[in-house]
Amino acid sequence: MHLSLDQMIFWQHGWIRLDGTIVFTWGLMLAMVIGSHLITRRLSTSLHRSRWQNVLEIVVVGIQRQIAEVGLPRPARYVGFLGTLFLFIALANLCTVIPGYEPPTGSLSTTAALALCVFVAVPLFGIQDLGLSGYLRSYLEPNFIMLPFNVISELSRTLALAVRLFGNMMSGVMIIGILLTVAPFVFPVLMTVLGLLTGMVQAYIFSILAAVYIAAAMRTRDKAPASPEPNA
Repeated sequence: MHLSLDQMIFWQHGWIRLDGTIVFTWGLMLAMVIGSHLITRRLSTSLHRSRWQNVLEIVVVGIQRQIAEVGLPRPARYVGFLGTLFLFIALANLCTVIPGYEPPTGSLSTTAALALCVFVAVPLFGIQDLGLSGYLRSYLEPNFIMLPFNVISELSRTLALAVRLFGNMMSGVMIIGILLTVAPFVFPVLMTVLGLLTGMVQAYIFSILAAVYIAAAMRTRDKAPASPEPNA
Protein backbone atom coordinates (compact mmCIF):
# COMPACT_ATOMS: atom_id res chain seq x y z
CA MET A 1 0.00 0.00 0.00
CA HIS A 2 1.36 3.43 -1.02
CA LEU A 3 0.79 6.32 1.36
CA SER A 4 0.91 8.66 -1.64
CA LEU A 5 0.71 8.25 -5.39
CA ASP A 6 3.94 10.24 -5.58
CA GLN A 7 5.70 7.13 -4.25
CA MET A 8 4.34 4.97 -7.10
CA ILE A 9 7.05 5.35 -9.75
CA PHE A 10 6.28 3.95 -13.21
CA TRP A 11 9.33 5.35 -15.01
CA GLN A 12 12.28 7.53 -14.06
CA HIS A 13 15.26 8.95 -15.89
CA GLY A 14 17.41 11.22 -13.78
CA TRP A 15 15.23 13.90 -12.22
CA ILE A 16 12.42 13.22 -14.67
CA ARG A 17 9.94 10.67 -13.42
CA LEU A 18 6.48 9.40 -14.18
CA ASP A 19 4.68 8.71 -10.91
CA GLY A 20 1.18 7.58 -10.03
CA THR A 21 -0.09 11.12 -9.51
CA ILE A 22 0.75 12.13 -13.07
CA VAL A 23 -0.50 8.90 -14.62
CA PHE A 24 -3.88 8.79 -12.88
CA THR A 25 -4.46 12.56 -13.11
CA TRP A 26 -3.75 12.78 -16.83
CA GLY A 27 -5.58 9.52 -17.46
CA LEU A 28 -8.67 10.91 -15.75
CA MET A 29 -8.43 14.20 -17.65
CA LEU A 30 -8.12 12.30 -20.94
CA ALA A 31 -11.18 10.23 -20.08
CA MET A 32 -13.14 13.41 -19.27
CA VAL A 33 -12.12 15.07 -22.55
CA ILE A 34 -13.07 12.03 -24.62
CA GLY A 35 -16.30 11.55 -22.69
CA SER A 36 -17.34 15.20 -23.07
CA HIS A 37 -16.60 15.05 -26.80
CA LEU A 38 -18.69 11.92 -27.28
CA ILE A 39 -21.61 13.34 -25.30
CA THR A 40 -21.64 16.80 -26.90
CA ARG A 41 -20.88 15.93 -30.51
CA ARG A 42 -24.56 15.42 -31.35
CA LEU A 43 -26.43 17.84 -29.12
CA SER A 44 -30.06 18.38 -30.04
CA THR A 45 -32.44 21.24 -29.33
CA SER A 46 -35.53 19.19 -30.17
CA LEU A 47 -37.54 17.02 -27.80
CA HIS A 48 -35.75 13.91 -29.07
CA ARG A 49 -32.53 13.86 -27.08
CA SER A 50 -30.12 11.15 -26.10
CA ARG A 51 -29.98 9.85 -22.55
CA TRP A 52 -26.44 11.17 -22.17
CA GLN A 53 -27.55 14.67 -23.19
CA ASN A 54 -30.35 14.53 -20.63
CA VAL A 55 -27.87 13.50 -17.93
CA LEU A 56 -25.49 16.27 -19.01
CA GLU A 57 -28.23 18.89 -18.88
CA ILE A 58 -29.31 17.74 -15.43
CA VAL A 59 -25.73 18.04 -14.16
CA VAL A 60 -25.16 21.47 -15.74
CA VAL A 61 -28.49 22.88 -14.52
CA GLY A 62 -27.83 21.50 -11.03
CA ILE A 63 -24.39 23.13 -10.92
CA GLN A 64 -25.81 26.45 -12.14
CA ARG A 65 -28.44 26.39 -9.40
CA GLN A 66 -25.83 25.76 -6.73
CA ILE A 67 -23.71 28.64 -8.07
CA ALA A 68 -26.75 30.94 -8.05
CA GLU A 69 -27.54 29.99 -4.44
CA VAL A 70 -24.04 31.06 -3.41
CA GLY A 71 -24.88 34.53 -4.66
CA LEU A 72 -22.96 34.76 -7.91
CA PRO A 73 -24.83 36.56 -10.69
CA ARG A 74 -24.88 35.00 -14.16
CA PRO A 75 -23.99 31.46 -13.00
CA ALA A 76 -23.44 30.30 -16.59
CA ARG A 77 -20.30 32.43 -16.54
CA TYR A 78 -18.72 30.29 -13.83
CA VAL A 79 -20.12 26.86 -14.64
CA GLY A 80 -17.14 25.99 -16.86
CA PHE A 81 -14.57 26.44 -14.09
CA LEU A 82 -16.57 25.34 -11.05
CA GLY A 83 -18.29 22.51 -12.91
CA THR A 84 -14.95 21.15 -14.08
CA LEU A 85 -13.61 21.22 -10.53
CA PHE A 86 -16.65 19.34 -9.24
CA LEU A 87 -16.66 16.72 -12.01
CA PHE A 88 -12.93 16.08 -11.76
CA ILE A 89 -12.97 15.53 -8.00
CA ALA A 90 -16.21 13.53 -8.12
CA LEU A 91 -15.00 11.24 -10.94
CA ALA A 92 -11.59 10.88 -9.31
CA ASN A 93 -13.30 9.32 -6.30
CA LEU A 94 -16.06 7.43 -8.08
CA CYS A 95 -13.52 5.59 -10.23
CA THR A 96 -12.11 3.90 -7.11
CA VAL A 97 -14.44 1.00 -7.93
CA ILE A 98 -12.14 0.22 -10.88
CA PRO A 99 -9.54 -2.41 -9.89
CA GLY A 100 -6.01 -1.01 -9.80
CA TYR A 101 -7.17 2.59 -9.82
CA GLU A 102 -6.15 5.01 -7.08
CA PRO A 103 -7.69 8.49 -6.81
CA PRO A 104 -5.26 11.31 -7.67
CA THR A 105 -7.00 13.44 -5.04
CA GLY A 106 -5.19 11.26 -2.49
CA SER A 107 -1.98 13.07 -3.49
CA LEU A 108 -1.10 16.46 -2.03
CA SER A 109 0.37 17.42 -5.42
CA THR A 110 -3.04 17.15 -7.11
CA THR A 111 -5.01 18.87 -4.35
CA ALA A 112 -2.45 21.68 -4.23
CA ALA A 113 -2.77 22.12 -8.00
CA LEU A 114 -6.56 22.32 -7.70
CA ALA A 115 -6.27 24.85 -4.89
CA LEU A 116 -3.83 26.92 -6.98
CA CYS A 117 -6.39 26.95 -9.80
CA VAL A 118 -8.89 28.48 -7.37
CA PHE A 119 -6.20 30.89 -6.09
CA VAL A 120 -5.65 32.18 -9.65
CA ALA A 121 -9.32 32.13 -10.67
CA VAL A 122 -10.54 34.25 -7.74
CA PRO A 123 -8.62 37.43 -8.66
CA LEU A 124 -9.21 36.86 -12.39
CA PHE A 125 -12.98 36.77 -11.92
CA GLY A 126 -12.76 39.64 -9.44
CA ILE A 127 -10.75 41.84 -11.81
CA GLN A 128 -13.03 40.94 -14.71
CA ASP A 129 -16.08 41.97 -12.69
CA LEU A 130 -14.76 44.93 -10.68
CA GLY A 131 -11.78 46.11 -12.68
CA LEU A 132 -8.20 46.06 -11.43
CA SER A 133 -8.50 49.09 -9.15
CA GLY A 134 -11.83 47.96 -7.75
CA TYR A 135 -10.52 44.51 -6.93
CA LEU A 136 -7.34 45.81 -5.31
CA ARG A 137 -9.41 48.20 -3.18
CA SER A 138 -11.15 45.18 -1.66
CA TYR A 139 -7.89 44.33 0.13
CA LEU A 140 -8.08 47.70 1.93
CA GLU A 141 -11.52 47.06 3.40
CA PRO A 142 -12.63 48.14 5.91
CA ASN A 143 -9.40 50.18 6.12
CA PHE A 144 -5.78 50.00 4.95
CA ILE A 145 -4.67 48.37 8.24
CA MET A 146 -6.38 45.17 7.10
CA LEU A 147 -4.20 44.84 3.97
CA PRO A 148 -1.71 42.29 5.39
CA PHE A 149 -4.50 40.31 7.05
CA ASN A 150 -6.49 40.15 3.82
CA VAL A 151 -3.41 38.96 1.93
CA ILE A 152 -2.70 36.30 4.56
CA SER A 153 -6.34 35.22 4.40
CA GLU A 154 -6.08 34.82 0.62
CA LEU A 155 -3.02 32.60 0.96
CA SER A 156 -4.21 30.58 3.96
CA ARG A 157 -7.54 29.61 2.44
CA THR A 158 -5.74 28.25 -0.62
CA LEU A 159 -3.59 26.09 1.66
CA ALA A 160 -6.69 25.04 3.60
CA LEU A 161 -8.44 23.91 0.40
CA ALA A 162 -5.53 21.68 -0.57
CA VAL A 163 -4.95 20.19 2.88
CA ARG A 164 -8.67 19.61 3.55
CA LEU A 165 -9.23 17.65 0.34
CA PHE A 166 -5.98 15.73 0.69
CA GLY A 167 -6.61 14.86 4.33
CA ASN A 168 -10.12 13.58 3.75
CA MET A 169 -9.18 11.48 0.73
CA MET A 170 -5.98 10.15 2.31
CA SER A 171 -7.69 9.17 5.54
CA GLY A 172 -10.25 7.14 3.62
CA VAL A 173 -7.53 5.22 1.76
CA MET A 174 -5.66 4.47 4.97
CA ILE A 175 -8.79 3.24 6.78
CA ILE A 176 -9.62 0.88 3.92
CA GLY A 177 -6.04 -0.42 3.97
CA ILE A 178 -6.22 -1.11 7.70
CA LEU A 179 -9.59 -2.86 7.42
CA LEU A 180 -8.29 -4.99 4.55
CA THR A 181 -5.75 -6.37 6.99
CA VAL A 182 -8.22 -6.90 9.84
CA ALA A 183 -11.24 -8.23 7.93
CA PRO A 184 -10.53 -8.53 4.20
CA PHE A 185 -14.03 -9.70 3.17
CA VAL A 186 -16.52 -7.61 5.16
CA PHE A 187 -15.44 -4.09 6.02
CA PRO A 188 -13.80 -3.08 2.69
CA VAL A 189 -17.13 -3.25 0.85
CA LEU A 190 -18.85 -1.01 3.39
CA MET A 191 -15.89 1.37 3.49
CA THR A 192 -15.77 1.57 -0.30
CA VAL A 193 -19.42 2.65 -0.39
CA LEU A 194 -18.77 5.16 2.38
CA GLY A 195 -15.67 6.35 0.51
CA LEU A 196 -17.70 7.01 -2.65
CA LEU A 197 -20.20 9.05 -0.65
CA THR A 198 -17.40 10.96 1.06
CA GLY A 199 -15.76 11.67 -2.30
CA MET A 200 -18.97 13.20 -3.67
CA VAL A 201 -19.37 15.32 -0.55
CA GLN A 202 -15.77 16.54 -0.82
CA ALA A 203 -16.26 17.40 -4.50
CA TYR A 204 -19.33 19.43 -3.56
CA ILE A 205 -17.62 21.20 -0.66
CA PHE A 206 -14.52 22.05 -2.70
CA SER A 207 -16.59 23.52 -5.54
CA ILE A 208 -18.91 25.46 -3.23
CA LEU A 209 -15.97 26.94 -1.33
CA ALA A 210 -14.41 28.01 -4.63
CA ALA A 211 -17.71 29.69 -5.56
CA VAL A 212 -17.86 31.40 -2.16
CA TYR A 213 -14.31 32.73 -2.58
CA ILE A 214 -15.17 34.10 -6.03
CA ALA A 215 -18.32 35.72 -4.64
CA ALA A 216 -16.28 37.25 -1.81
CA ALA A 217 -13.86 38.74 -4.35
CA MET A 218 -16.80 40.68 -5.83
CA ARG A 219 -18.11 42.05 -2.55
CA THR A 220 -16.96 45.59 -3.43
CA ARG A 221 -19.63 45.87 -6.10
CA ASP A 222 -22.29 44.73 -3.65
CA LYS A 223 -21.23 47.43 -1.19
CA ALA A 224 -21.24 50.17 -3.80
CA PRO A 225 -24.10 52.66 -3.34
CA ALA A 226 -26.97 52.05 -5.67
CA SER A 227 -27.70 54.70 -8.29
CA PRO A 228 -30.76 56.83 -7.40
CA GLU A 229 -33.93 55.87 -9.18
CA PRO A 230 -35.53 58.50 -11.39
CA ASN A 231 -38.53 60.25 -9.92
CA ALA A 232 -41.85 59.11 -11.23
